[in-house]
Amino acid sequence: MKLAPTNLTAAERALQADVRSYLDDRLKPGTFPLGLGMAGAVDPEFSRDLGAQGWIGMALPTEYGGGGRTAVERQIVVEELLTRGAPVGYHWTADRQSGLNILHNGTEEQRRALLPGIARGELSFAIGMSEPDAGSDLASVRSRAVMRNGAWHVDGTKIWTSGASTATHLLCLFRTSEGRYDGLTQFIVPQDTPGMTISPIPFIDGTQHFCEVAFSDVRLDDGARLGKVGAGWGQNTSELALERGGVDRWMSMMPLLEHWAGSEGVRNSVPAQIDLGRILARLWAYRGMSLSIARLVDSGRFPVVEAALVKEMATQFEQESLALVRRHYGRTPSPASADPWEALLAQAILVGPSWTLRGGTTEILRSVISKGLMKR
Repeated sequence: MKLAPTNLTAAERALQADVRSYLDDRLKPGTFPLGLGMAGAVDPEFSRDLGAQGWIGMALPTEYGGGGRTAVERQIVVEELLTRGAPVGYHWTADRQSGLNILHNGTEEQRRALLPGIARGELSFAIGMSEPDAGSDLASVRSRAVMRNGAWHVDGTKIWTSGASTATHLLCLFRTSEGRYDGLTQFIVPQDTPGMTISPIPFIDGTQHFCEVAFSDVRLDDGARLGKVGAGWGQNTSELALERGGVDRWMSMMPLLEHWAGSEGVRNSVPAQIDLGRILARLWAYRGMSLSIARLVDSGRFPVVEAALVKEMATQFEQESLALVRRHYGRTPSPASADPWEALLAQAILVGPSWTLRGGTTEILRSVISKGLMKR
């Protein structure tokens, strides 16, 4: 496995400058709730504003309302958004992976019905994969879609479905036959579908981003099916390459790190400066890896193993950098503090352990990496 080093072109740097200038004006300090990376606040208006700038659905073709741009250009925009803790929660999943999944595997009718709305920041997607008692074994999906009388009838439960309560659509993986891998199929389910119940799950920090989604004889016509019957496993794993290898896997702490780097505590402490140097070195390495993965995606490849490697290392790094900032802070931060940065640090301490779980646990990722390398 080799990730070729790469740098931004002049045109890519110009895009970076444009995004920074726009966000300086649109997200002035104190006008929006600070977020931790891709777990930023849900703000449909901000998502529509980004869509109007052409910064959502950037990699989608122009004929479907997208920007016809590259994965690298999208990464540039995402870096700037996550650095500021921007409210990206509404459009995040649709922009990162659902739109491209629909582009590659959907029917022409699905593309024309959904992709323009994604690019405008109007449609929001959640991904229904995990199930109760299944752990990280995605192939053990038990929620079933059975064809009867010309329609699919769905029963079962999904859990830890991020953003399901605010999404307009869910993209779910259901079992359509007994084959462990070839018995799985993806379906696009509008949030208002009869028979589907979405129940937010209170998290330790008081947020309710995770949800349980129950299906009770939910009826879907065949037009809801994404891709061929039995192709869901391959589509899902390709989608995970987009989910795991991006900058969002090492930028959860970025707003806090940037604030901490400019603080008096760092300026007056040599140990803190040494720790900051170590953090910056690793950040630069992970950025280079994510950029290389984006270049691979732009070349038409789905770097599943490379993405798993980045996610495994980078989410461990997020835990370690959080521990360093917490130690140098010197006291226990209060979630109720009037200082938004102290409150954000307190939130990070509470939710940080979940960063290594979302998108696949460390143990599952190591399995993906080892199996993938053995085949090369």
